[in-house]
Amino acid sequence: MDIDAVGTFNCSRAAFRTLCSQGGVIVNISATLHYGATWYQTHACAAKAAVDALTRSLALEWGSFGVRVCGVAPGPIAGTAGMAKLAPGEGKMAEVLREIPLGRMGAKRDIANAVVFLVSDAASFVTGETLVVDGGAWIYRAPVVPRDMVSAAARKVEGASRAVGLAKAKL
Repeated sequence: MDIDAVGTFNCSRAAFRTLCSQGGVIVNISATLHYGATWYQTHACAAKAAVDALTRSLALEWGSFGVRVCGVAPGPIAGTAGMAKLAPGEGKMAEVLREIPLGRMGAKRDIANAVVFLVSDAASFVTGETLVVDGGAWIYRAPVVPRDMVSAAARKVEGASRAVGLAKAKL
């Protein structure tokens, strides 16, 4: 909490003094751990949730001074301490990749590119948002029913609905 939450607040407050005179952007870095829950990472989840809350609140409070406050929430990024802790060993990497819809690990440059976007004119009307950069990992859930079964069932239901709709239209 001291490093992530308090440190983020103190750095933001220190930057505010300069930014409020000329405008600018603060980009906070959090994570996606707290979007669900992560084993044995209670401290990190709480701290990163605090960073996201700071991002929103400071954006609200400092917007009138011309200061935008945004965030980036990295997911699984290759070569980081987070991946070494949360997916130790080569065997776990294949499991992690199965849970990333884009099918690849993130790279540090993916996070850098997100930050560049947020500080650019392309994002000049964005504030208070935390951009998730994780290849879709946080939205992934292991399917209870295999994908092809869901597709077949959906086609069957949609076909029955279409047939009922056509029959009603003829009446």
